[in-house]
Amino acid sequence: MVDNNESRAEREKKAKWYVVHTYSGYENKVKATIEKMVENRGMIDDIFEVVVPTEEYIDTKSSNKKIKERKLFPGYVLIKMIINDVSWYLVRNTRGVTGFVGPGSKPVPLSDEEVRALGVQDVTLPSIDLKEGDSVKVITGPFENFMGTVDSINLEKKKIKVYISMFGRETLVELDFDQIERL
Repeated sequence: MVDNNESRAEREKKAKWYVVHTYSGYENKVKATIEKMVENRGMIDDIFEVVVPTEEYIDTKSSNKKIKERKLFPGYVLIKMIINDVSWYLVRNTRGVTGFVGPGSKPVPLSDEEVRALGVQDVTLPSIDLKEGDSVKVITGPFENFMGTVDSINLEKKKIKVYISMFGRETLVELDFDQIERL
């Protein structure tokens, strides 16, 4: 099934993103089931990533605003995989999956442009040249135009913790790299 001369990283470069249709509300269950089956059956060299695209929004229904998350495409799950008979069968026969998106349930990979538009592929952010104690300005989001001081930087999550002055108090907030600029 797996060519021993090829490393997992080389195989992952050949993998494509596919869209799988699921019962509405089963997206997270399908994701968890596929990930568990990949682990149990040793399919890590064929199925690399399973994603349910979501977005954060501010819920304004109640008096206090809460940040909540919702699915961008209810009823769909994105899978980065190499299609072969075994991987196709595994995904297609997962409970909650109705089929691959494509003509006659024949899987059609997403183009690179489509993957970027969905925001699934990791976007390479410019290297951040900040360190603890640097002054920054928030340029987007609910804290836009606030000034702050860098407390910590998490390169893996692409997050930065910043103390901003709000209502006369220093408040620690977590922001994405693209939400700030150096002063």
